[in-house]
Amino acid sequence: MRILVTGGAGFIGSQFVRATLAGTLLSPPDVRVTVLDKLTYAGNLANLSPVSGDPRLTFVRGDITDACLVDSLMTGHDAVVHFAAESHVDRSLVGARDFVVSNVLGTQTLLDAARRHRIGRFVHVSTDEVYGSIERGAWREDTPLAPNSPYAASKAGSDLLALAQHRSHGMDVVVTRCSNNYGRYHFPEKMIPLFVTRLLRGRTVPLYGDGGNVRDWLHVSDHCVGVDLVLHHGRAGEVYHIGGGVELANKELTGLLLDACGAGWQNVVHVPDRKGHDRRYALDITKIQEELGYRPAVSFTDGLADTVRWYRDHPGWWEPLLERAEPGDEPRREDFLPSGPPAP
Repeated sequence: MRILVTGGAGFIGSQFVRATLAGTLLSPPDVRVTVLDKLTYAGNLANLSPVSGDPRLTFVRGDITDACLVDSLMTGHDAVVHFAAESHVDRSLVGARDFVVSNVLGTQTLLDAARRHRIGRFVHVSTDEVYGSIERGAWREDTPLAPNSPYAASKAGSDLLALAQHRSHGMDVVVTRCSNNYGRYHFPEKMIPLFVTRLLRGRTVPLYGDGGNVRDWLHVSDHCVGVDLVLHHGRAGEVYHIGGGVELANKELTGLLLDACGAGWQNVVHVPDRKGHDRRYALDITKIQEELGYRPAVSFTDGLADTVRWYRDHPGWWEPLLERAEPGDEPRREDFLPSGPPAP
């Protein structure tokens, strides 16, 4: 079996690649994996270092919007697992164009090539943010999409393009939508790695608004198990939710991170809420549980402890990524982001 993994040097994609080659997922031992990654600020070859010497792995640096490159790579592959995306909401609020180009145009470029080459299965990895915000209950896979940020809107567009390929052309396309991921190798701009890397250096962390925004937390290894189940056993043309079943308000999570890092509330800076900040996300994961037998295996207590320990033990991985100077006297959330490409 040959799998093309886009964004395979990123946080989630690299976990999928490492687990696939380690034999902990469902692919056979003779599986071959081709990683296509542009290595933007969030892509990192160090994420693949544990498997870099594996002869079954091929790495190609390139852009998913490069139609010629994508077309040449499709030949001989049996499946595509599409993780590659611009994914940070804060960055999308100050520069949406890159999100549209990568998430929408890039996805369509991959779909076109996959259809031409009659790829056996195309798994499009998406997010719960395409639904907007939910006050109570949980979204089902047939809930109408209502994205509230440029990032979420670009992912919703790519989801619809992927599903349209199945309905229009009969392509074997499956879409997954996950809740908030956490774990090792996470670029320190999202909440957990941002807070951990700052607290471990004795610095302050920014808490949006009243801290009451609620998210469901999913360990990255559980997410990749779900994606792998869908890859091998999901039904074409379907959407599957992958969640962790751990709902926490940001303020609750902040308290847990402070305790884990030996810090106190004096390290927390309250910053103005993000524009269009969704209040709560929640996924109903009944479908993937009943059809494919998915169950989250990593408890949040164990997963968070392992994540904090990993960042504490691997400063050589994350310290080079932190290039931004200390924030000023009136910090904004974006002042805490590591340096990346300038917004257009």
